[in-house]
Amino acid sequence: MTSDVSRLIGYYKSPLGRLSRALVREQVTDLAGDVRGKRVLGLGFSTPYLRFTLEKAERVLAFMPARQGASAWPREGPSHTVLCDPLEMPLTDAAVDLTIAIHALEHVADAEELMRELWRVTAPNGHLLLVVPRRRGIWAQRDNTPFGQGNPYSGSQLEKLLRDHSFVPEAWRDALFLPPFQSRFVLKYPRFFERFGRLFGPAMSGVICVRARKEAFPAVPRRKKAERYVRVPGLSPATARSG
Repeated sequence: MTSDVSRLIGYYKSPLGRLSRALVREQVTDLAGDVRGKRVLGLGFSTPYLRFTLEKAERVLAFMPARQGASAWPREGPSHTVLCDPLEMPLTDAAVDLTIAIHALEHVADAEELMRELWRVTAPNGHLLLVVPRRRGIWAQRDNTPFGQGNPYSGSQLEKLLRDHSFVPEAWRDALFLPPFQSRFVLKYPRFFERFGRLFGPAMSGVICVRARKEAFPAVPRRKKAERYVRVPGLSPATARSG
């Protein structure tokens, strides 16, 4: 199930949404590193996490899936948002230095085809930063947040998907150890839950964040696209009946 853009915007305006954005954004900015002069692509609904790239990056684009819908971003200046099919992005090969994909991978019907497309648009030695719900995390078990929608992943599943498509994981982070409840206690002490949850290890986290580097050669070739029209068999003329 894919969240529509209005629900995503509504969630990130809520108290829990603002907290989760702040906690995940810390990991995203740390993994992204220095984006000065880079071409940055945000995929899915990544705009709540992209503002730190606007002033430093050479170019910033925010691609939003057609099934989800799009909203203009940023609020000031020209919009960087593009509505498109994530499996057929309107980019040339090797056009992006860093892709930040959030609320993206878990919502596509064909994750392998998305990985092939991401490999195509990523520049040599470019990076892919993924944020996905942890399969056994409490956030994936509750559907009151966007992290409870779509197909969650375990760390091993995510690593295999990356390596099978010529992305080498370089750094891992965990986030959202606080429970996904709109309770006053949770909202008042989010740092306490983050510190306390980390004592029990990554299994208590709600999302997995990973930065991976593109390898030079694709491990799996892209599938040949199915033709978008139907071939009609030719009709042979009927034999005239002799009268």
